[in-house]
Amino acid sequence: MDSMTRIFDLSTPAKRFRFVAILEAITWAALLVAMFFKWVLGHTEAVAVPGMTHGIVFVVFVVISLVTALSLKWNLKVTALALVSSIPPFGTLVFEWWAARNGHLAELSVERDSAAELAA
Repeated sequence: MDSMTRIFDLSTPAKRFRFVAILEAITWAALLVAMFFKWVLGHTEAVAVPGMTHGIVFVVFVVISLVTALSLKWNLKVTALALVSSIPPFGTLVFEWWAARNGHLAELSVERDSAAELAA
């Protein structure tokens, strides 16, 4: 239960970024399923709601990436990687893991370092 409450903790820029990155990946998955229904099963209306939802979350991800980049003082490379990560399916999750591991997500990076030290 603790991990669930941590996902919904939006108190810092890094935590908001993580939440939107996860949400973006979920909407990508929904859109992929909807595209299967459209292209394989012939239900042309299947992508209407997941497509619109993913589009909105995509725009929110771009905005939150730029806000996080300013707040956490990301360099141009990290900011560009965050923005590009929204293009391939589940890329935002890969970027979030990478950014946390490499110290670009403030307290989320510290949490992971502390957890790794406790496990060792």
